[in-house]
Amino acid sequence: MSFHDAIPVVLAALVFDALIGDPDGIWRRWPHPVVWIGRLISALDARWNDERTTTAMRRMTGVAALATIVLITGMTAFLIDRLARLAPPPFDTLALGLIASIFIAQKSLYQHVARVSAAFRDGGLPAARRAVSMIVGRNPDALDESGVSRAAIESCAENFSDGVVAPVFWLALFGLPGLVIYKAVNTADSMIGHRSARHLMFGWASARCDDALNWIPARLSGVLVAIGGAISGGRLLEPIRTMFRDARLHRSPNAGWPEAAMAASLGVALGGPRQYPGYRVDDPFLNGEGRAVDSADIDRALRILVGACIAEFGVYAGIFVLLR
Repeated sequence: MSFHDAIPVVLAALVFDALIGDPDGIWRRWPHPVVWIGRLISALDARWNDERTTTAMRRMTGVAALATIVLITGMTAFLIDRLARLAPPPFDTLALGLIASIFIAQKSLYQHVARVSAAFRDGGLPAARRAVSMIVGRNPDALDESGVSRAAIESCAENFSDGVVAPVFWLALFGLPGLVIYKAVNTADSMIGHRSARHLMFGWASARCDDALNWIPARLSGVLVAIGGAISGGRLLEPIRTMFRDARLHRSPNAGWPEAAMAASLGVALGGPRQYPGYRVDDPFLNGEGRAVDSADIDRALRILVGACIAEFGVYAGIFVLLR
């Protein structure tokens, strides 16, 4: 699929996702495609990640596993793309947009973060801790109001990058195969790309590939968050300056960009020390001069998220107009 053909699919996918999201009724009956990808990754991990072999061999089998994941998911997406394009215009574009929307997380991200805000209002801190535990890995029992709010906002910013901006970016460049391959690599990173004893070597290729695929989208997402903040009544240049200054402070080469932009847009400090089950992370703050986060900032972050999604749609709509 050419770039010219992919842009209408991008616009359709963004609209479908904003309107439909991930309907629970459907995915309770049939496994979500990402679940199937996860099952493939788990099977390869169980069969090929032999802890009795050398570290070099485990790294090599991890590379082979990633190549297998990319090949299977890419070929499947290519075949689906070819089948969808058998429909006459504009139904081919609409069909591909609907399929692509399954892998984009605008509405579901908004809903998950909004549940934390609603939990604060309806059930106080204990309910908010339960809600935030659904979207972050840190220990919720160790979080006060500011900690829960900070976790929810950081998840909002980071997942805007890898759940919205990056999938759409690769969809625009390489069509449905590009989108699905990105989601497969991103899922592999989340499952086997961490630094545990079992996955340090086997998941090395998945983690490095995910970093590479997110490099441009993460920086683009930071700019979109800054624009979303400006749409919500904030300043534009200050978040961009903070992003370029503080993004490098994050341990991830990519997550710091949208998080730093979100921190400056809200005027708060994000990042910093975090407690996970069994260990603690002592990271510096992003926008360290900002105030402490409170629960009201979650709703403000959600407004910025909406503005950033509108800005992203506007970028691709502008490209569509220029290509006509």
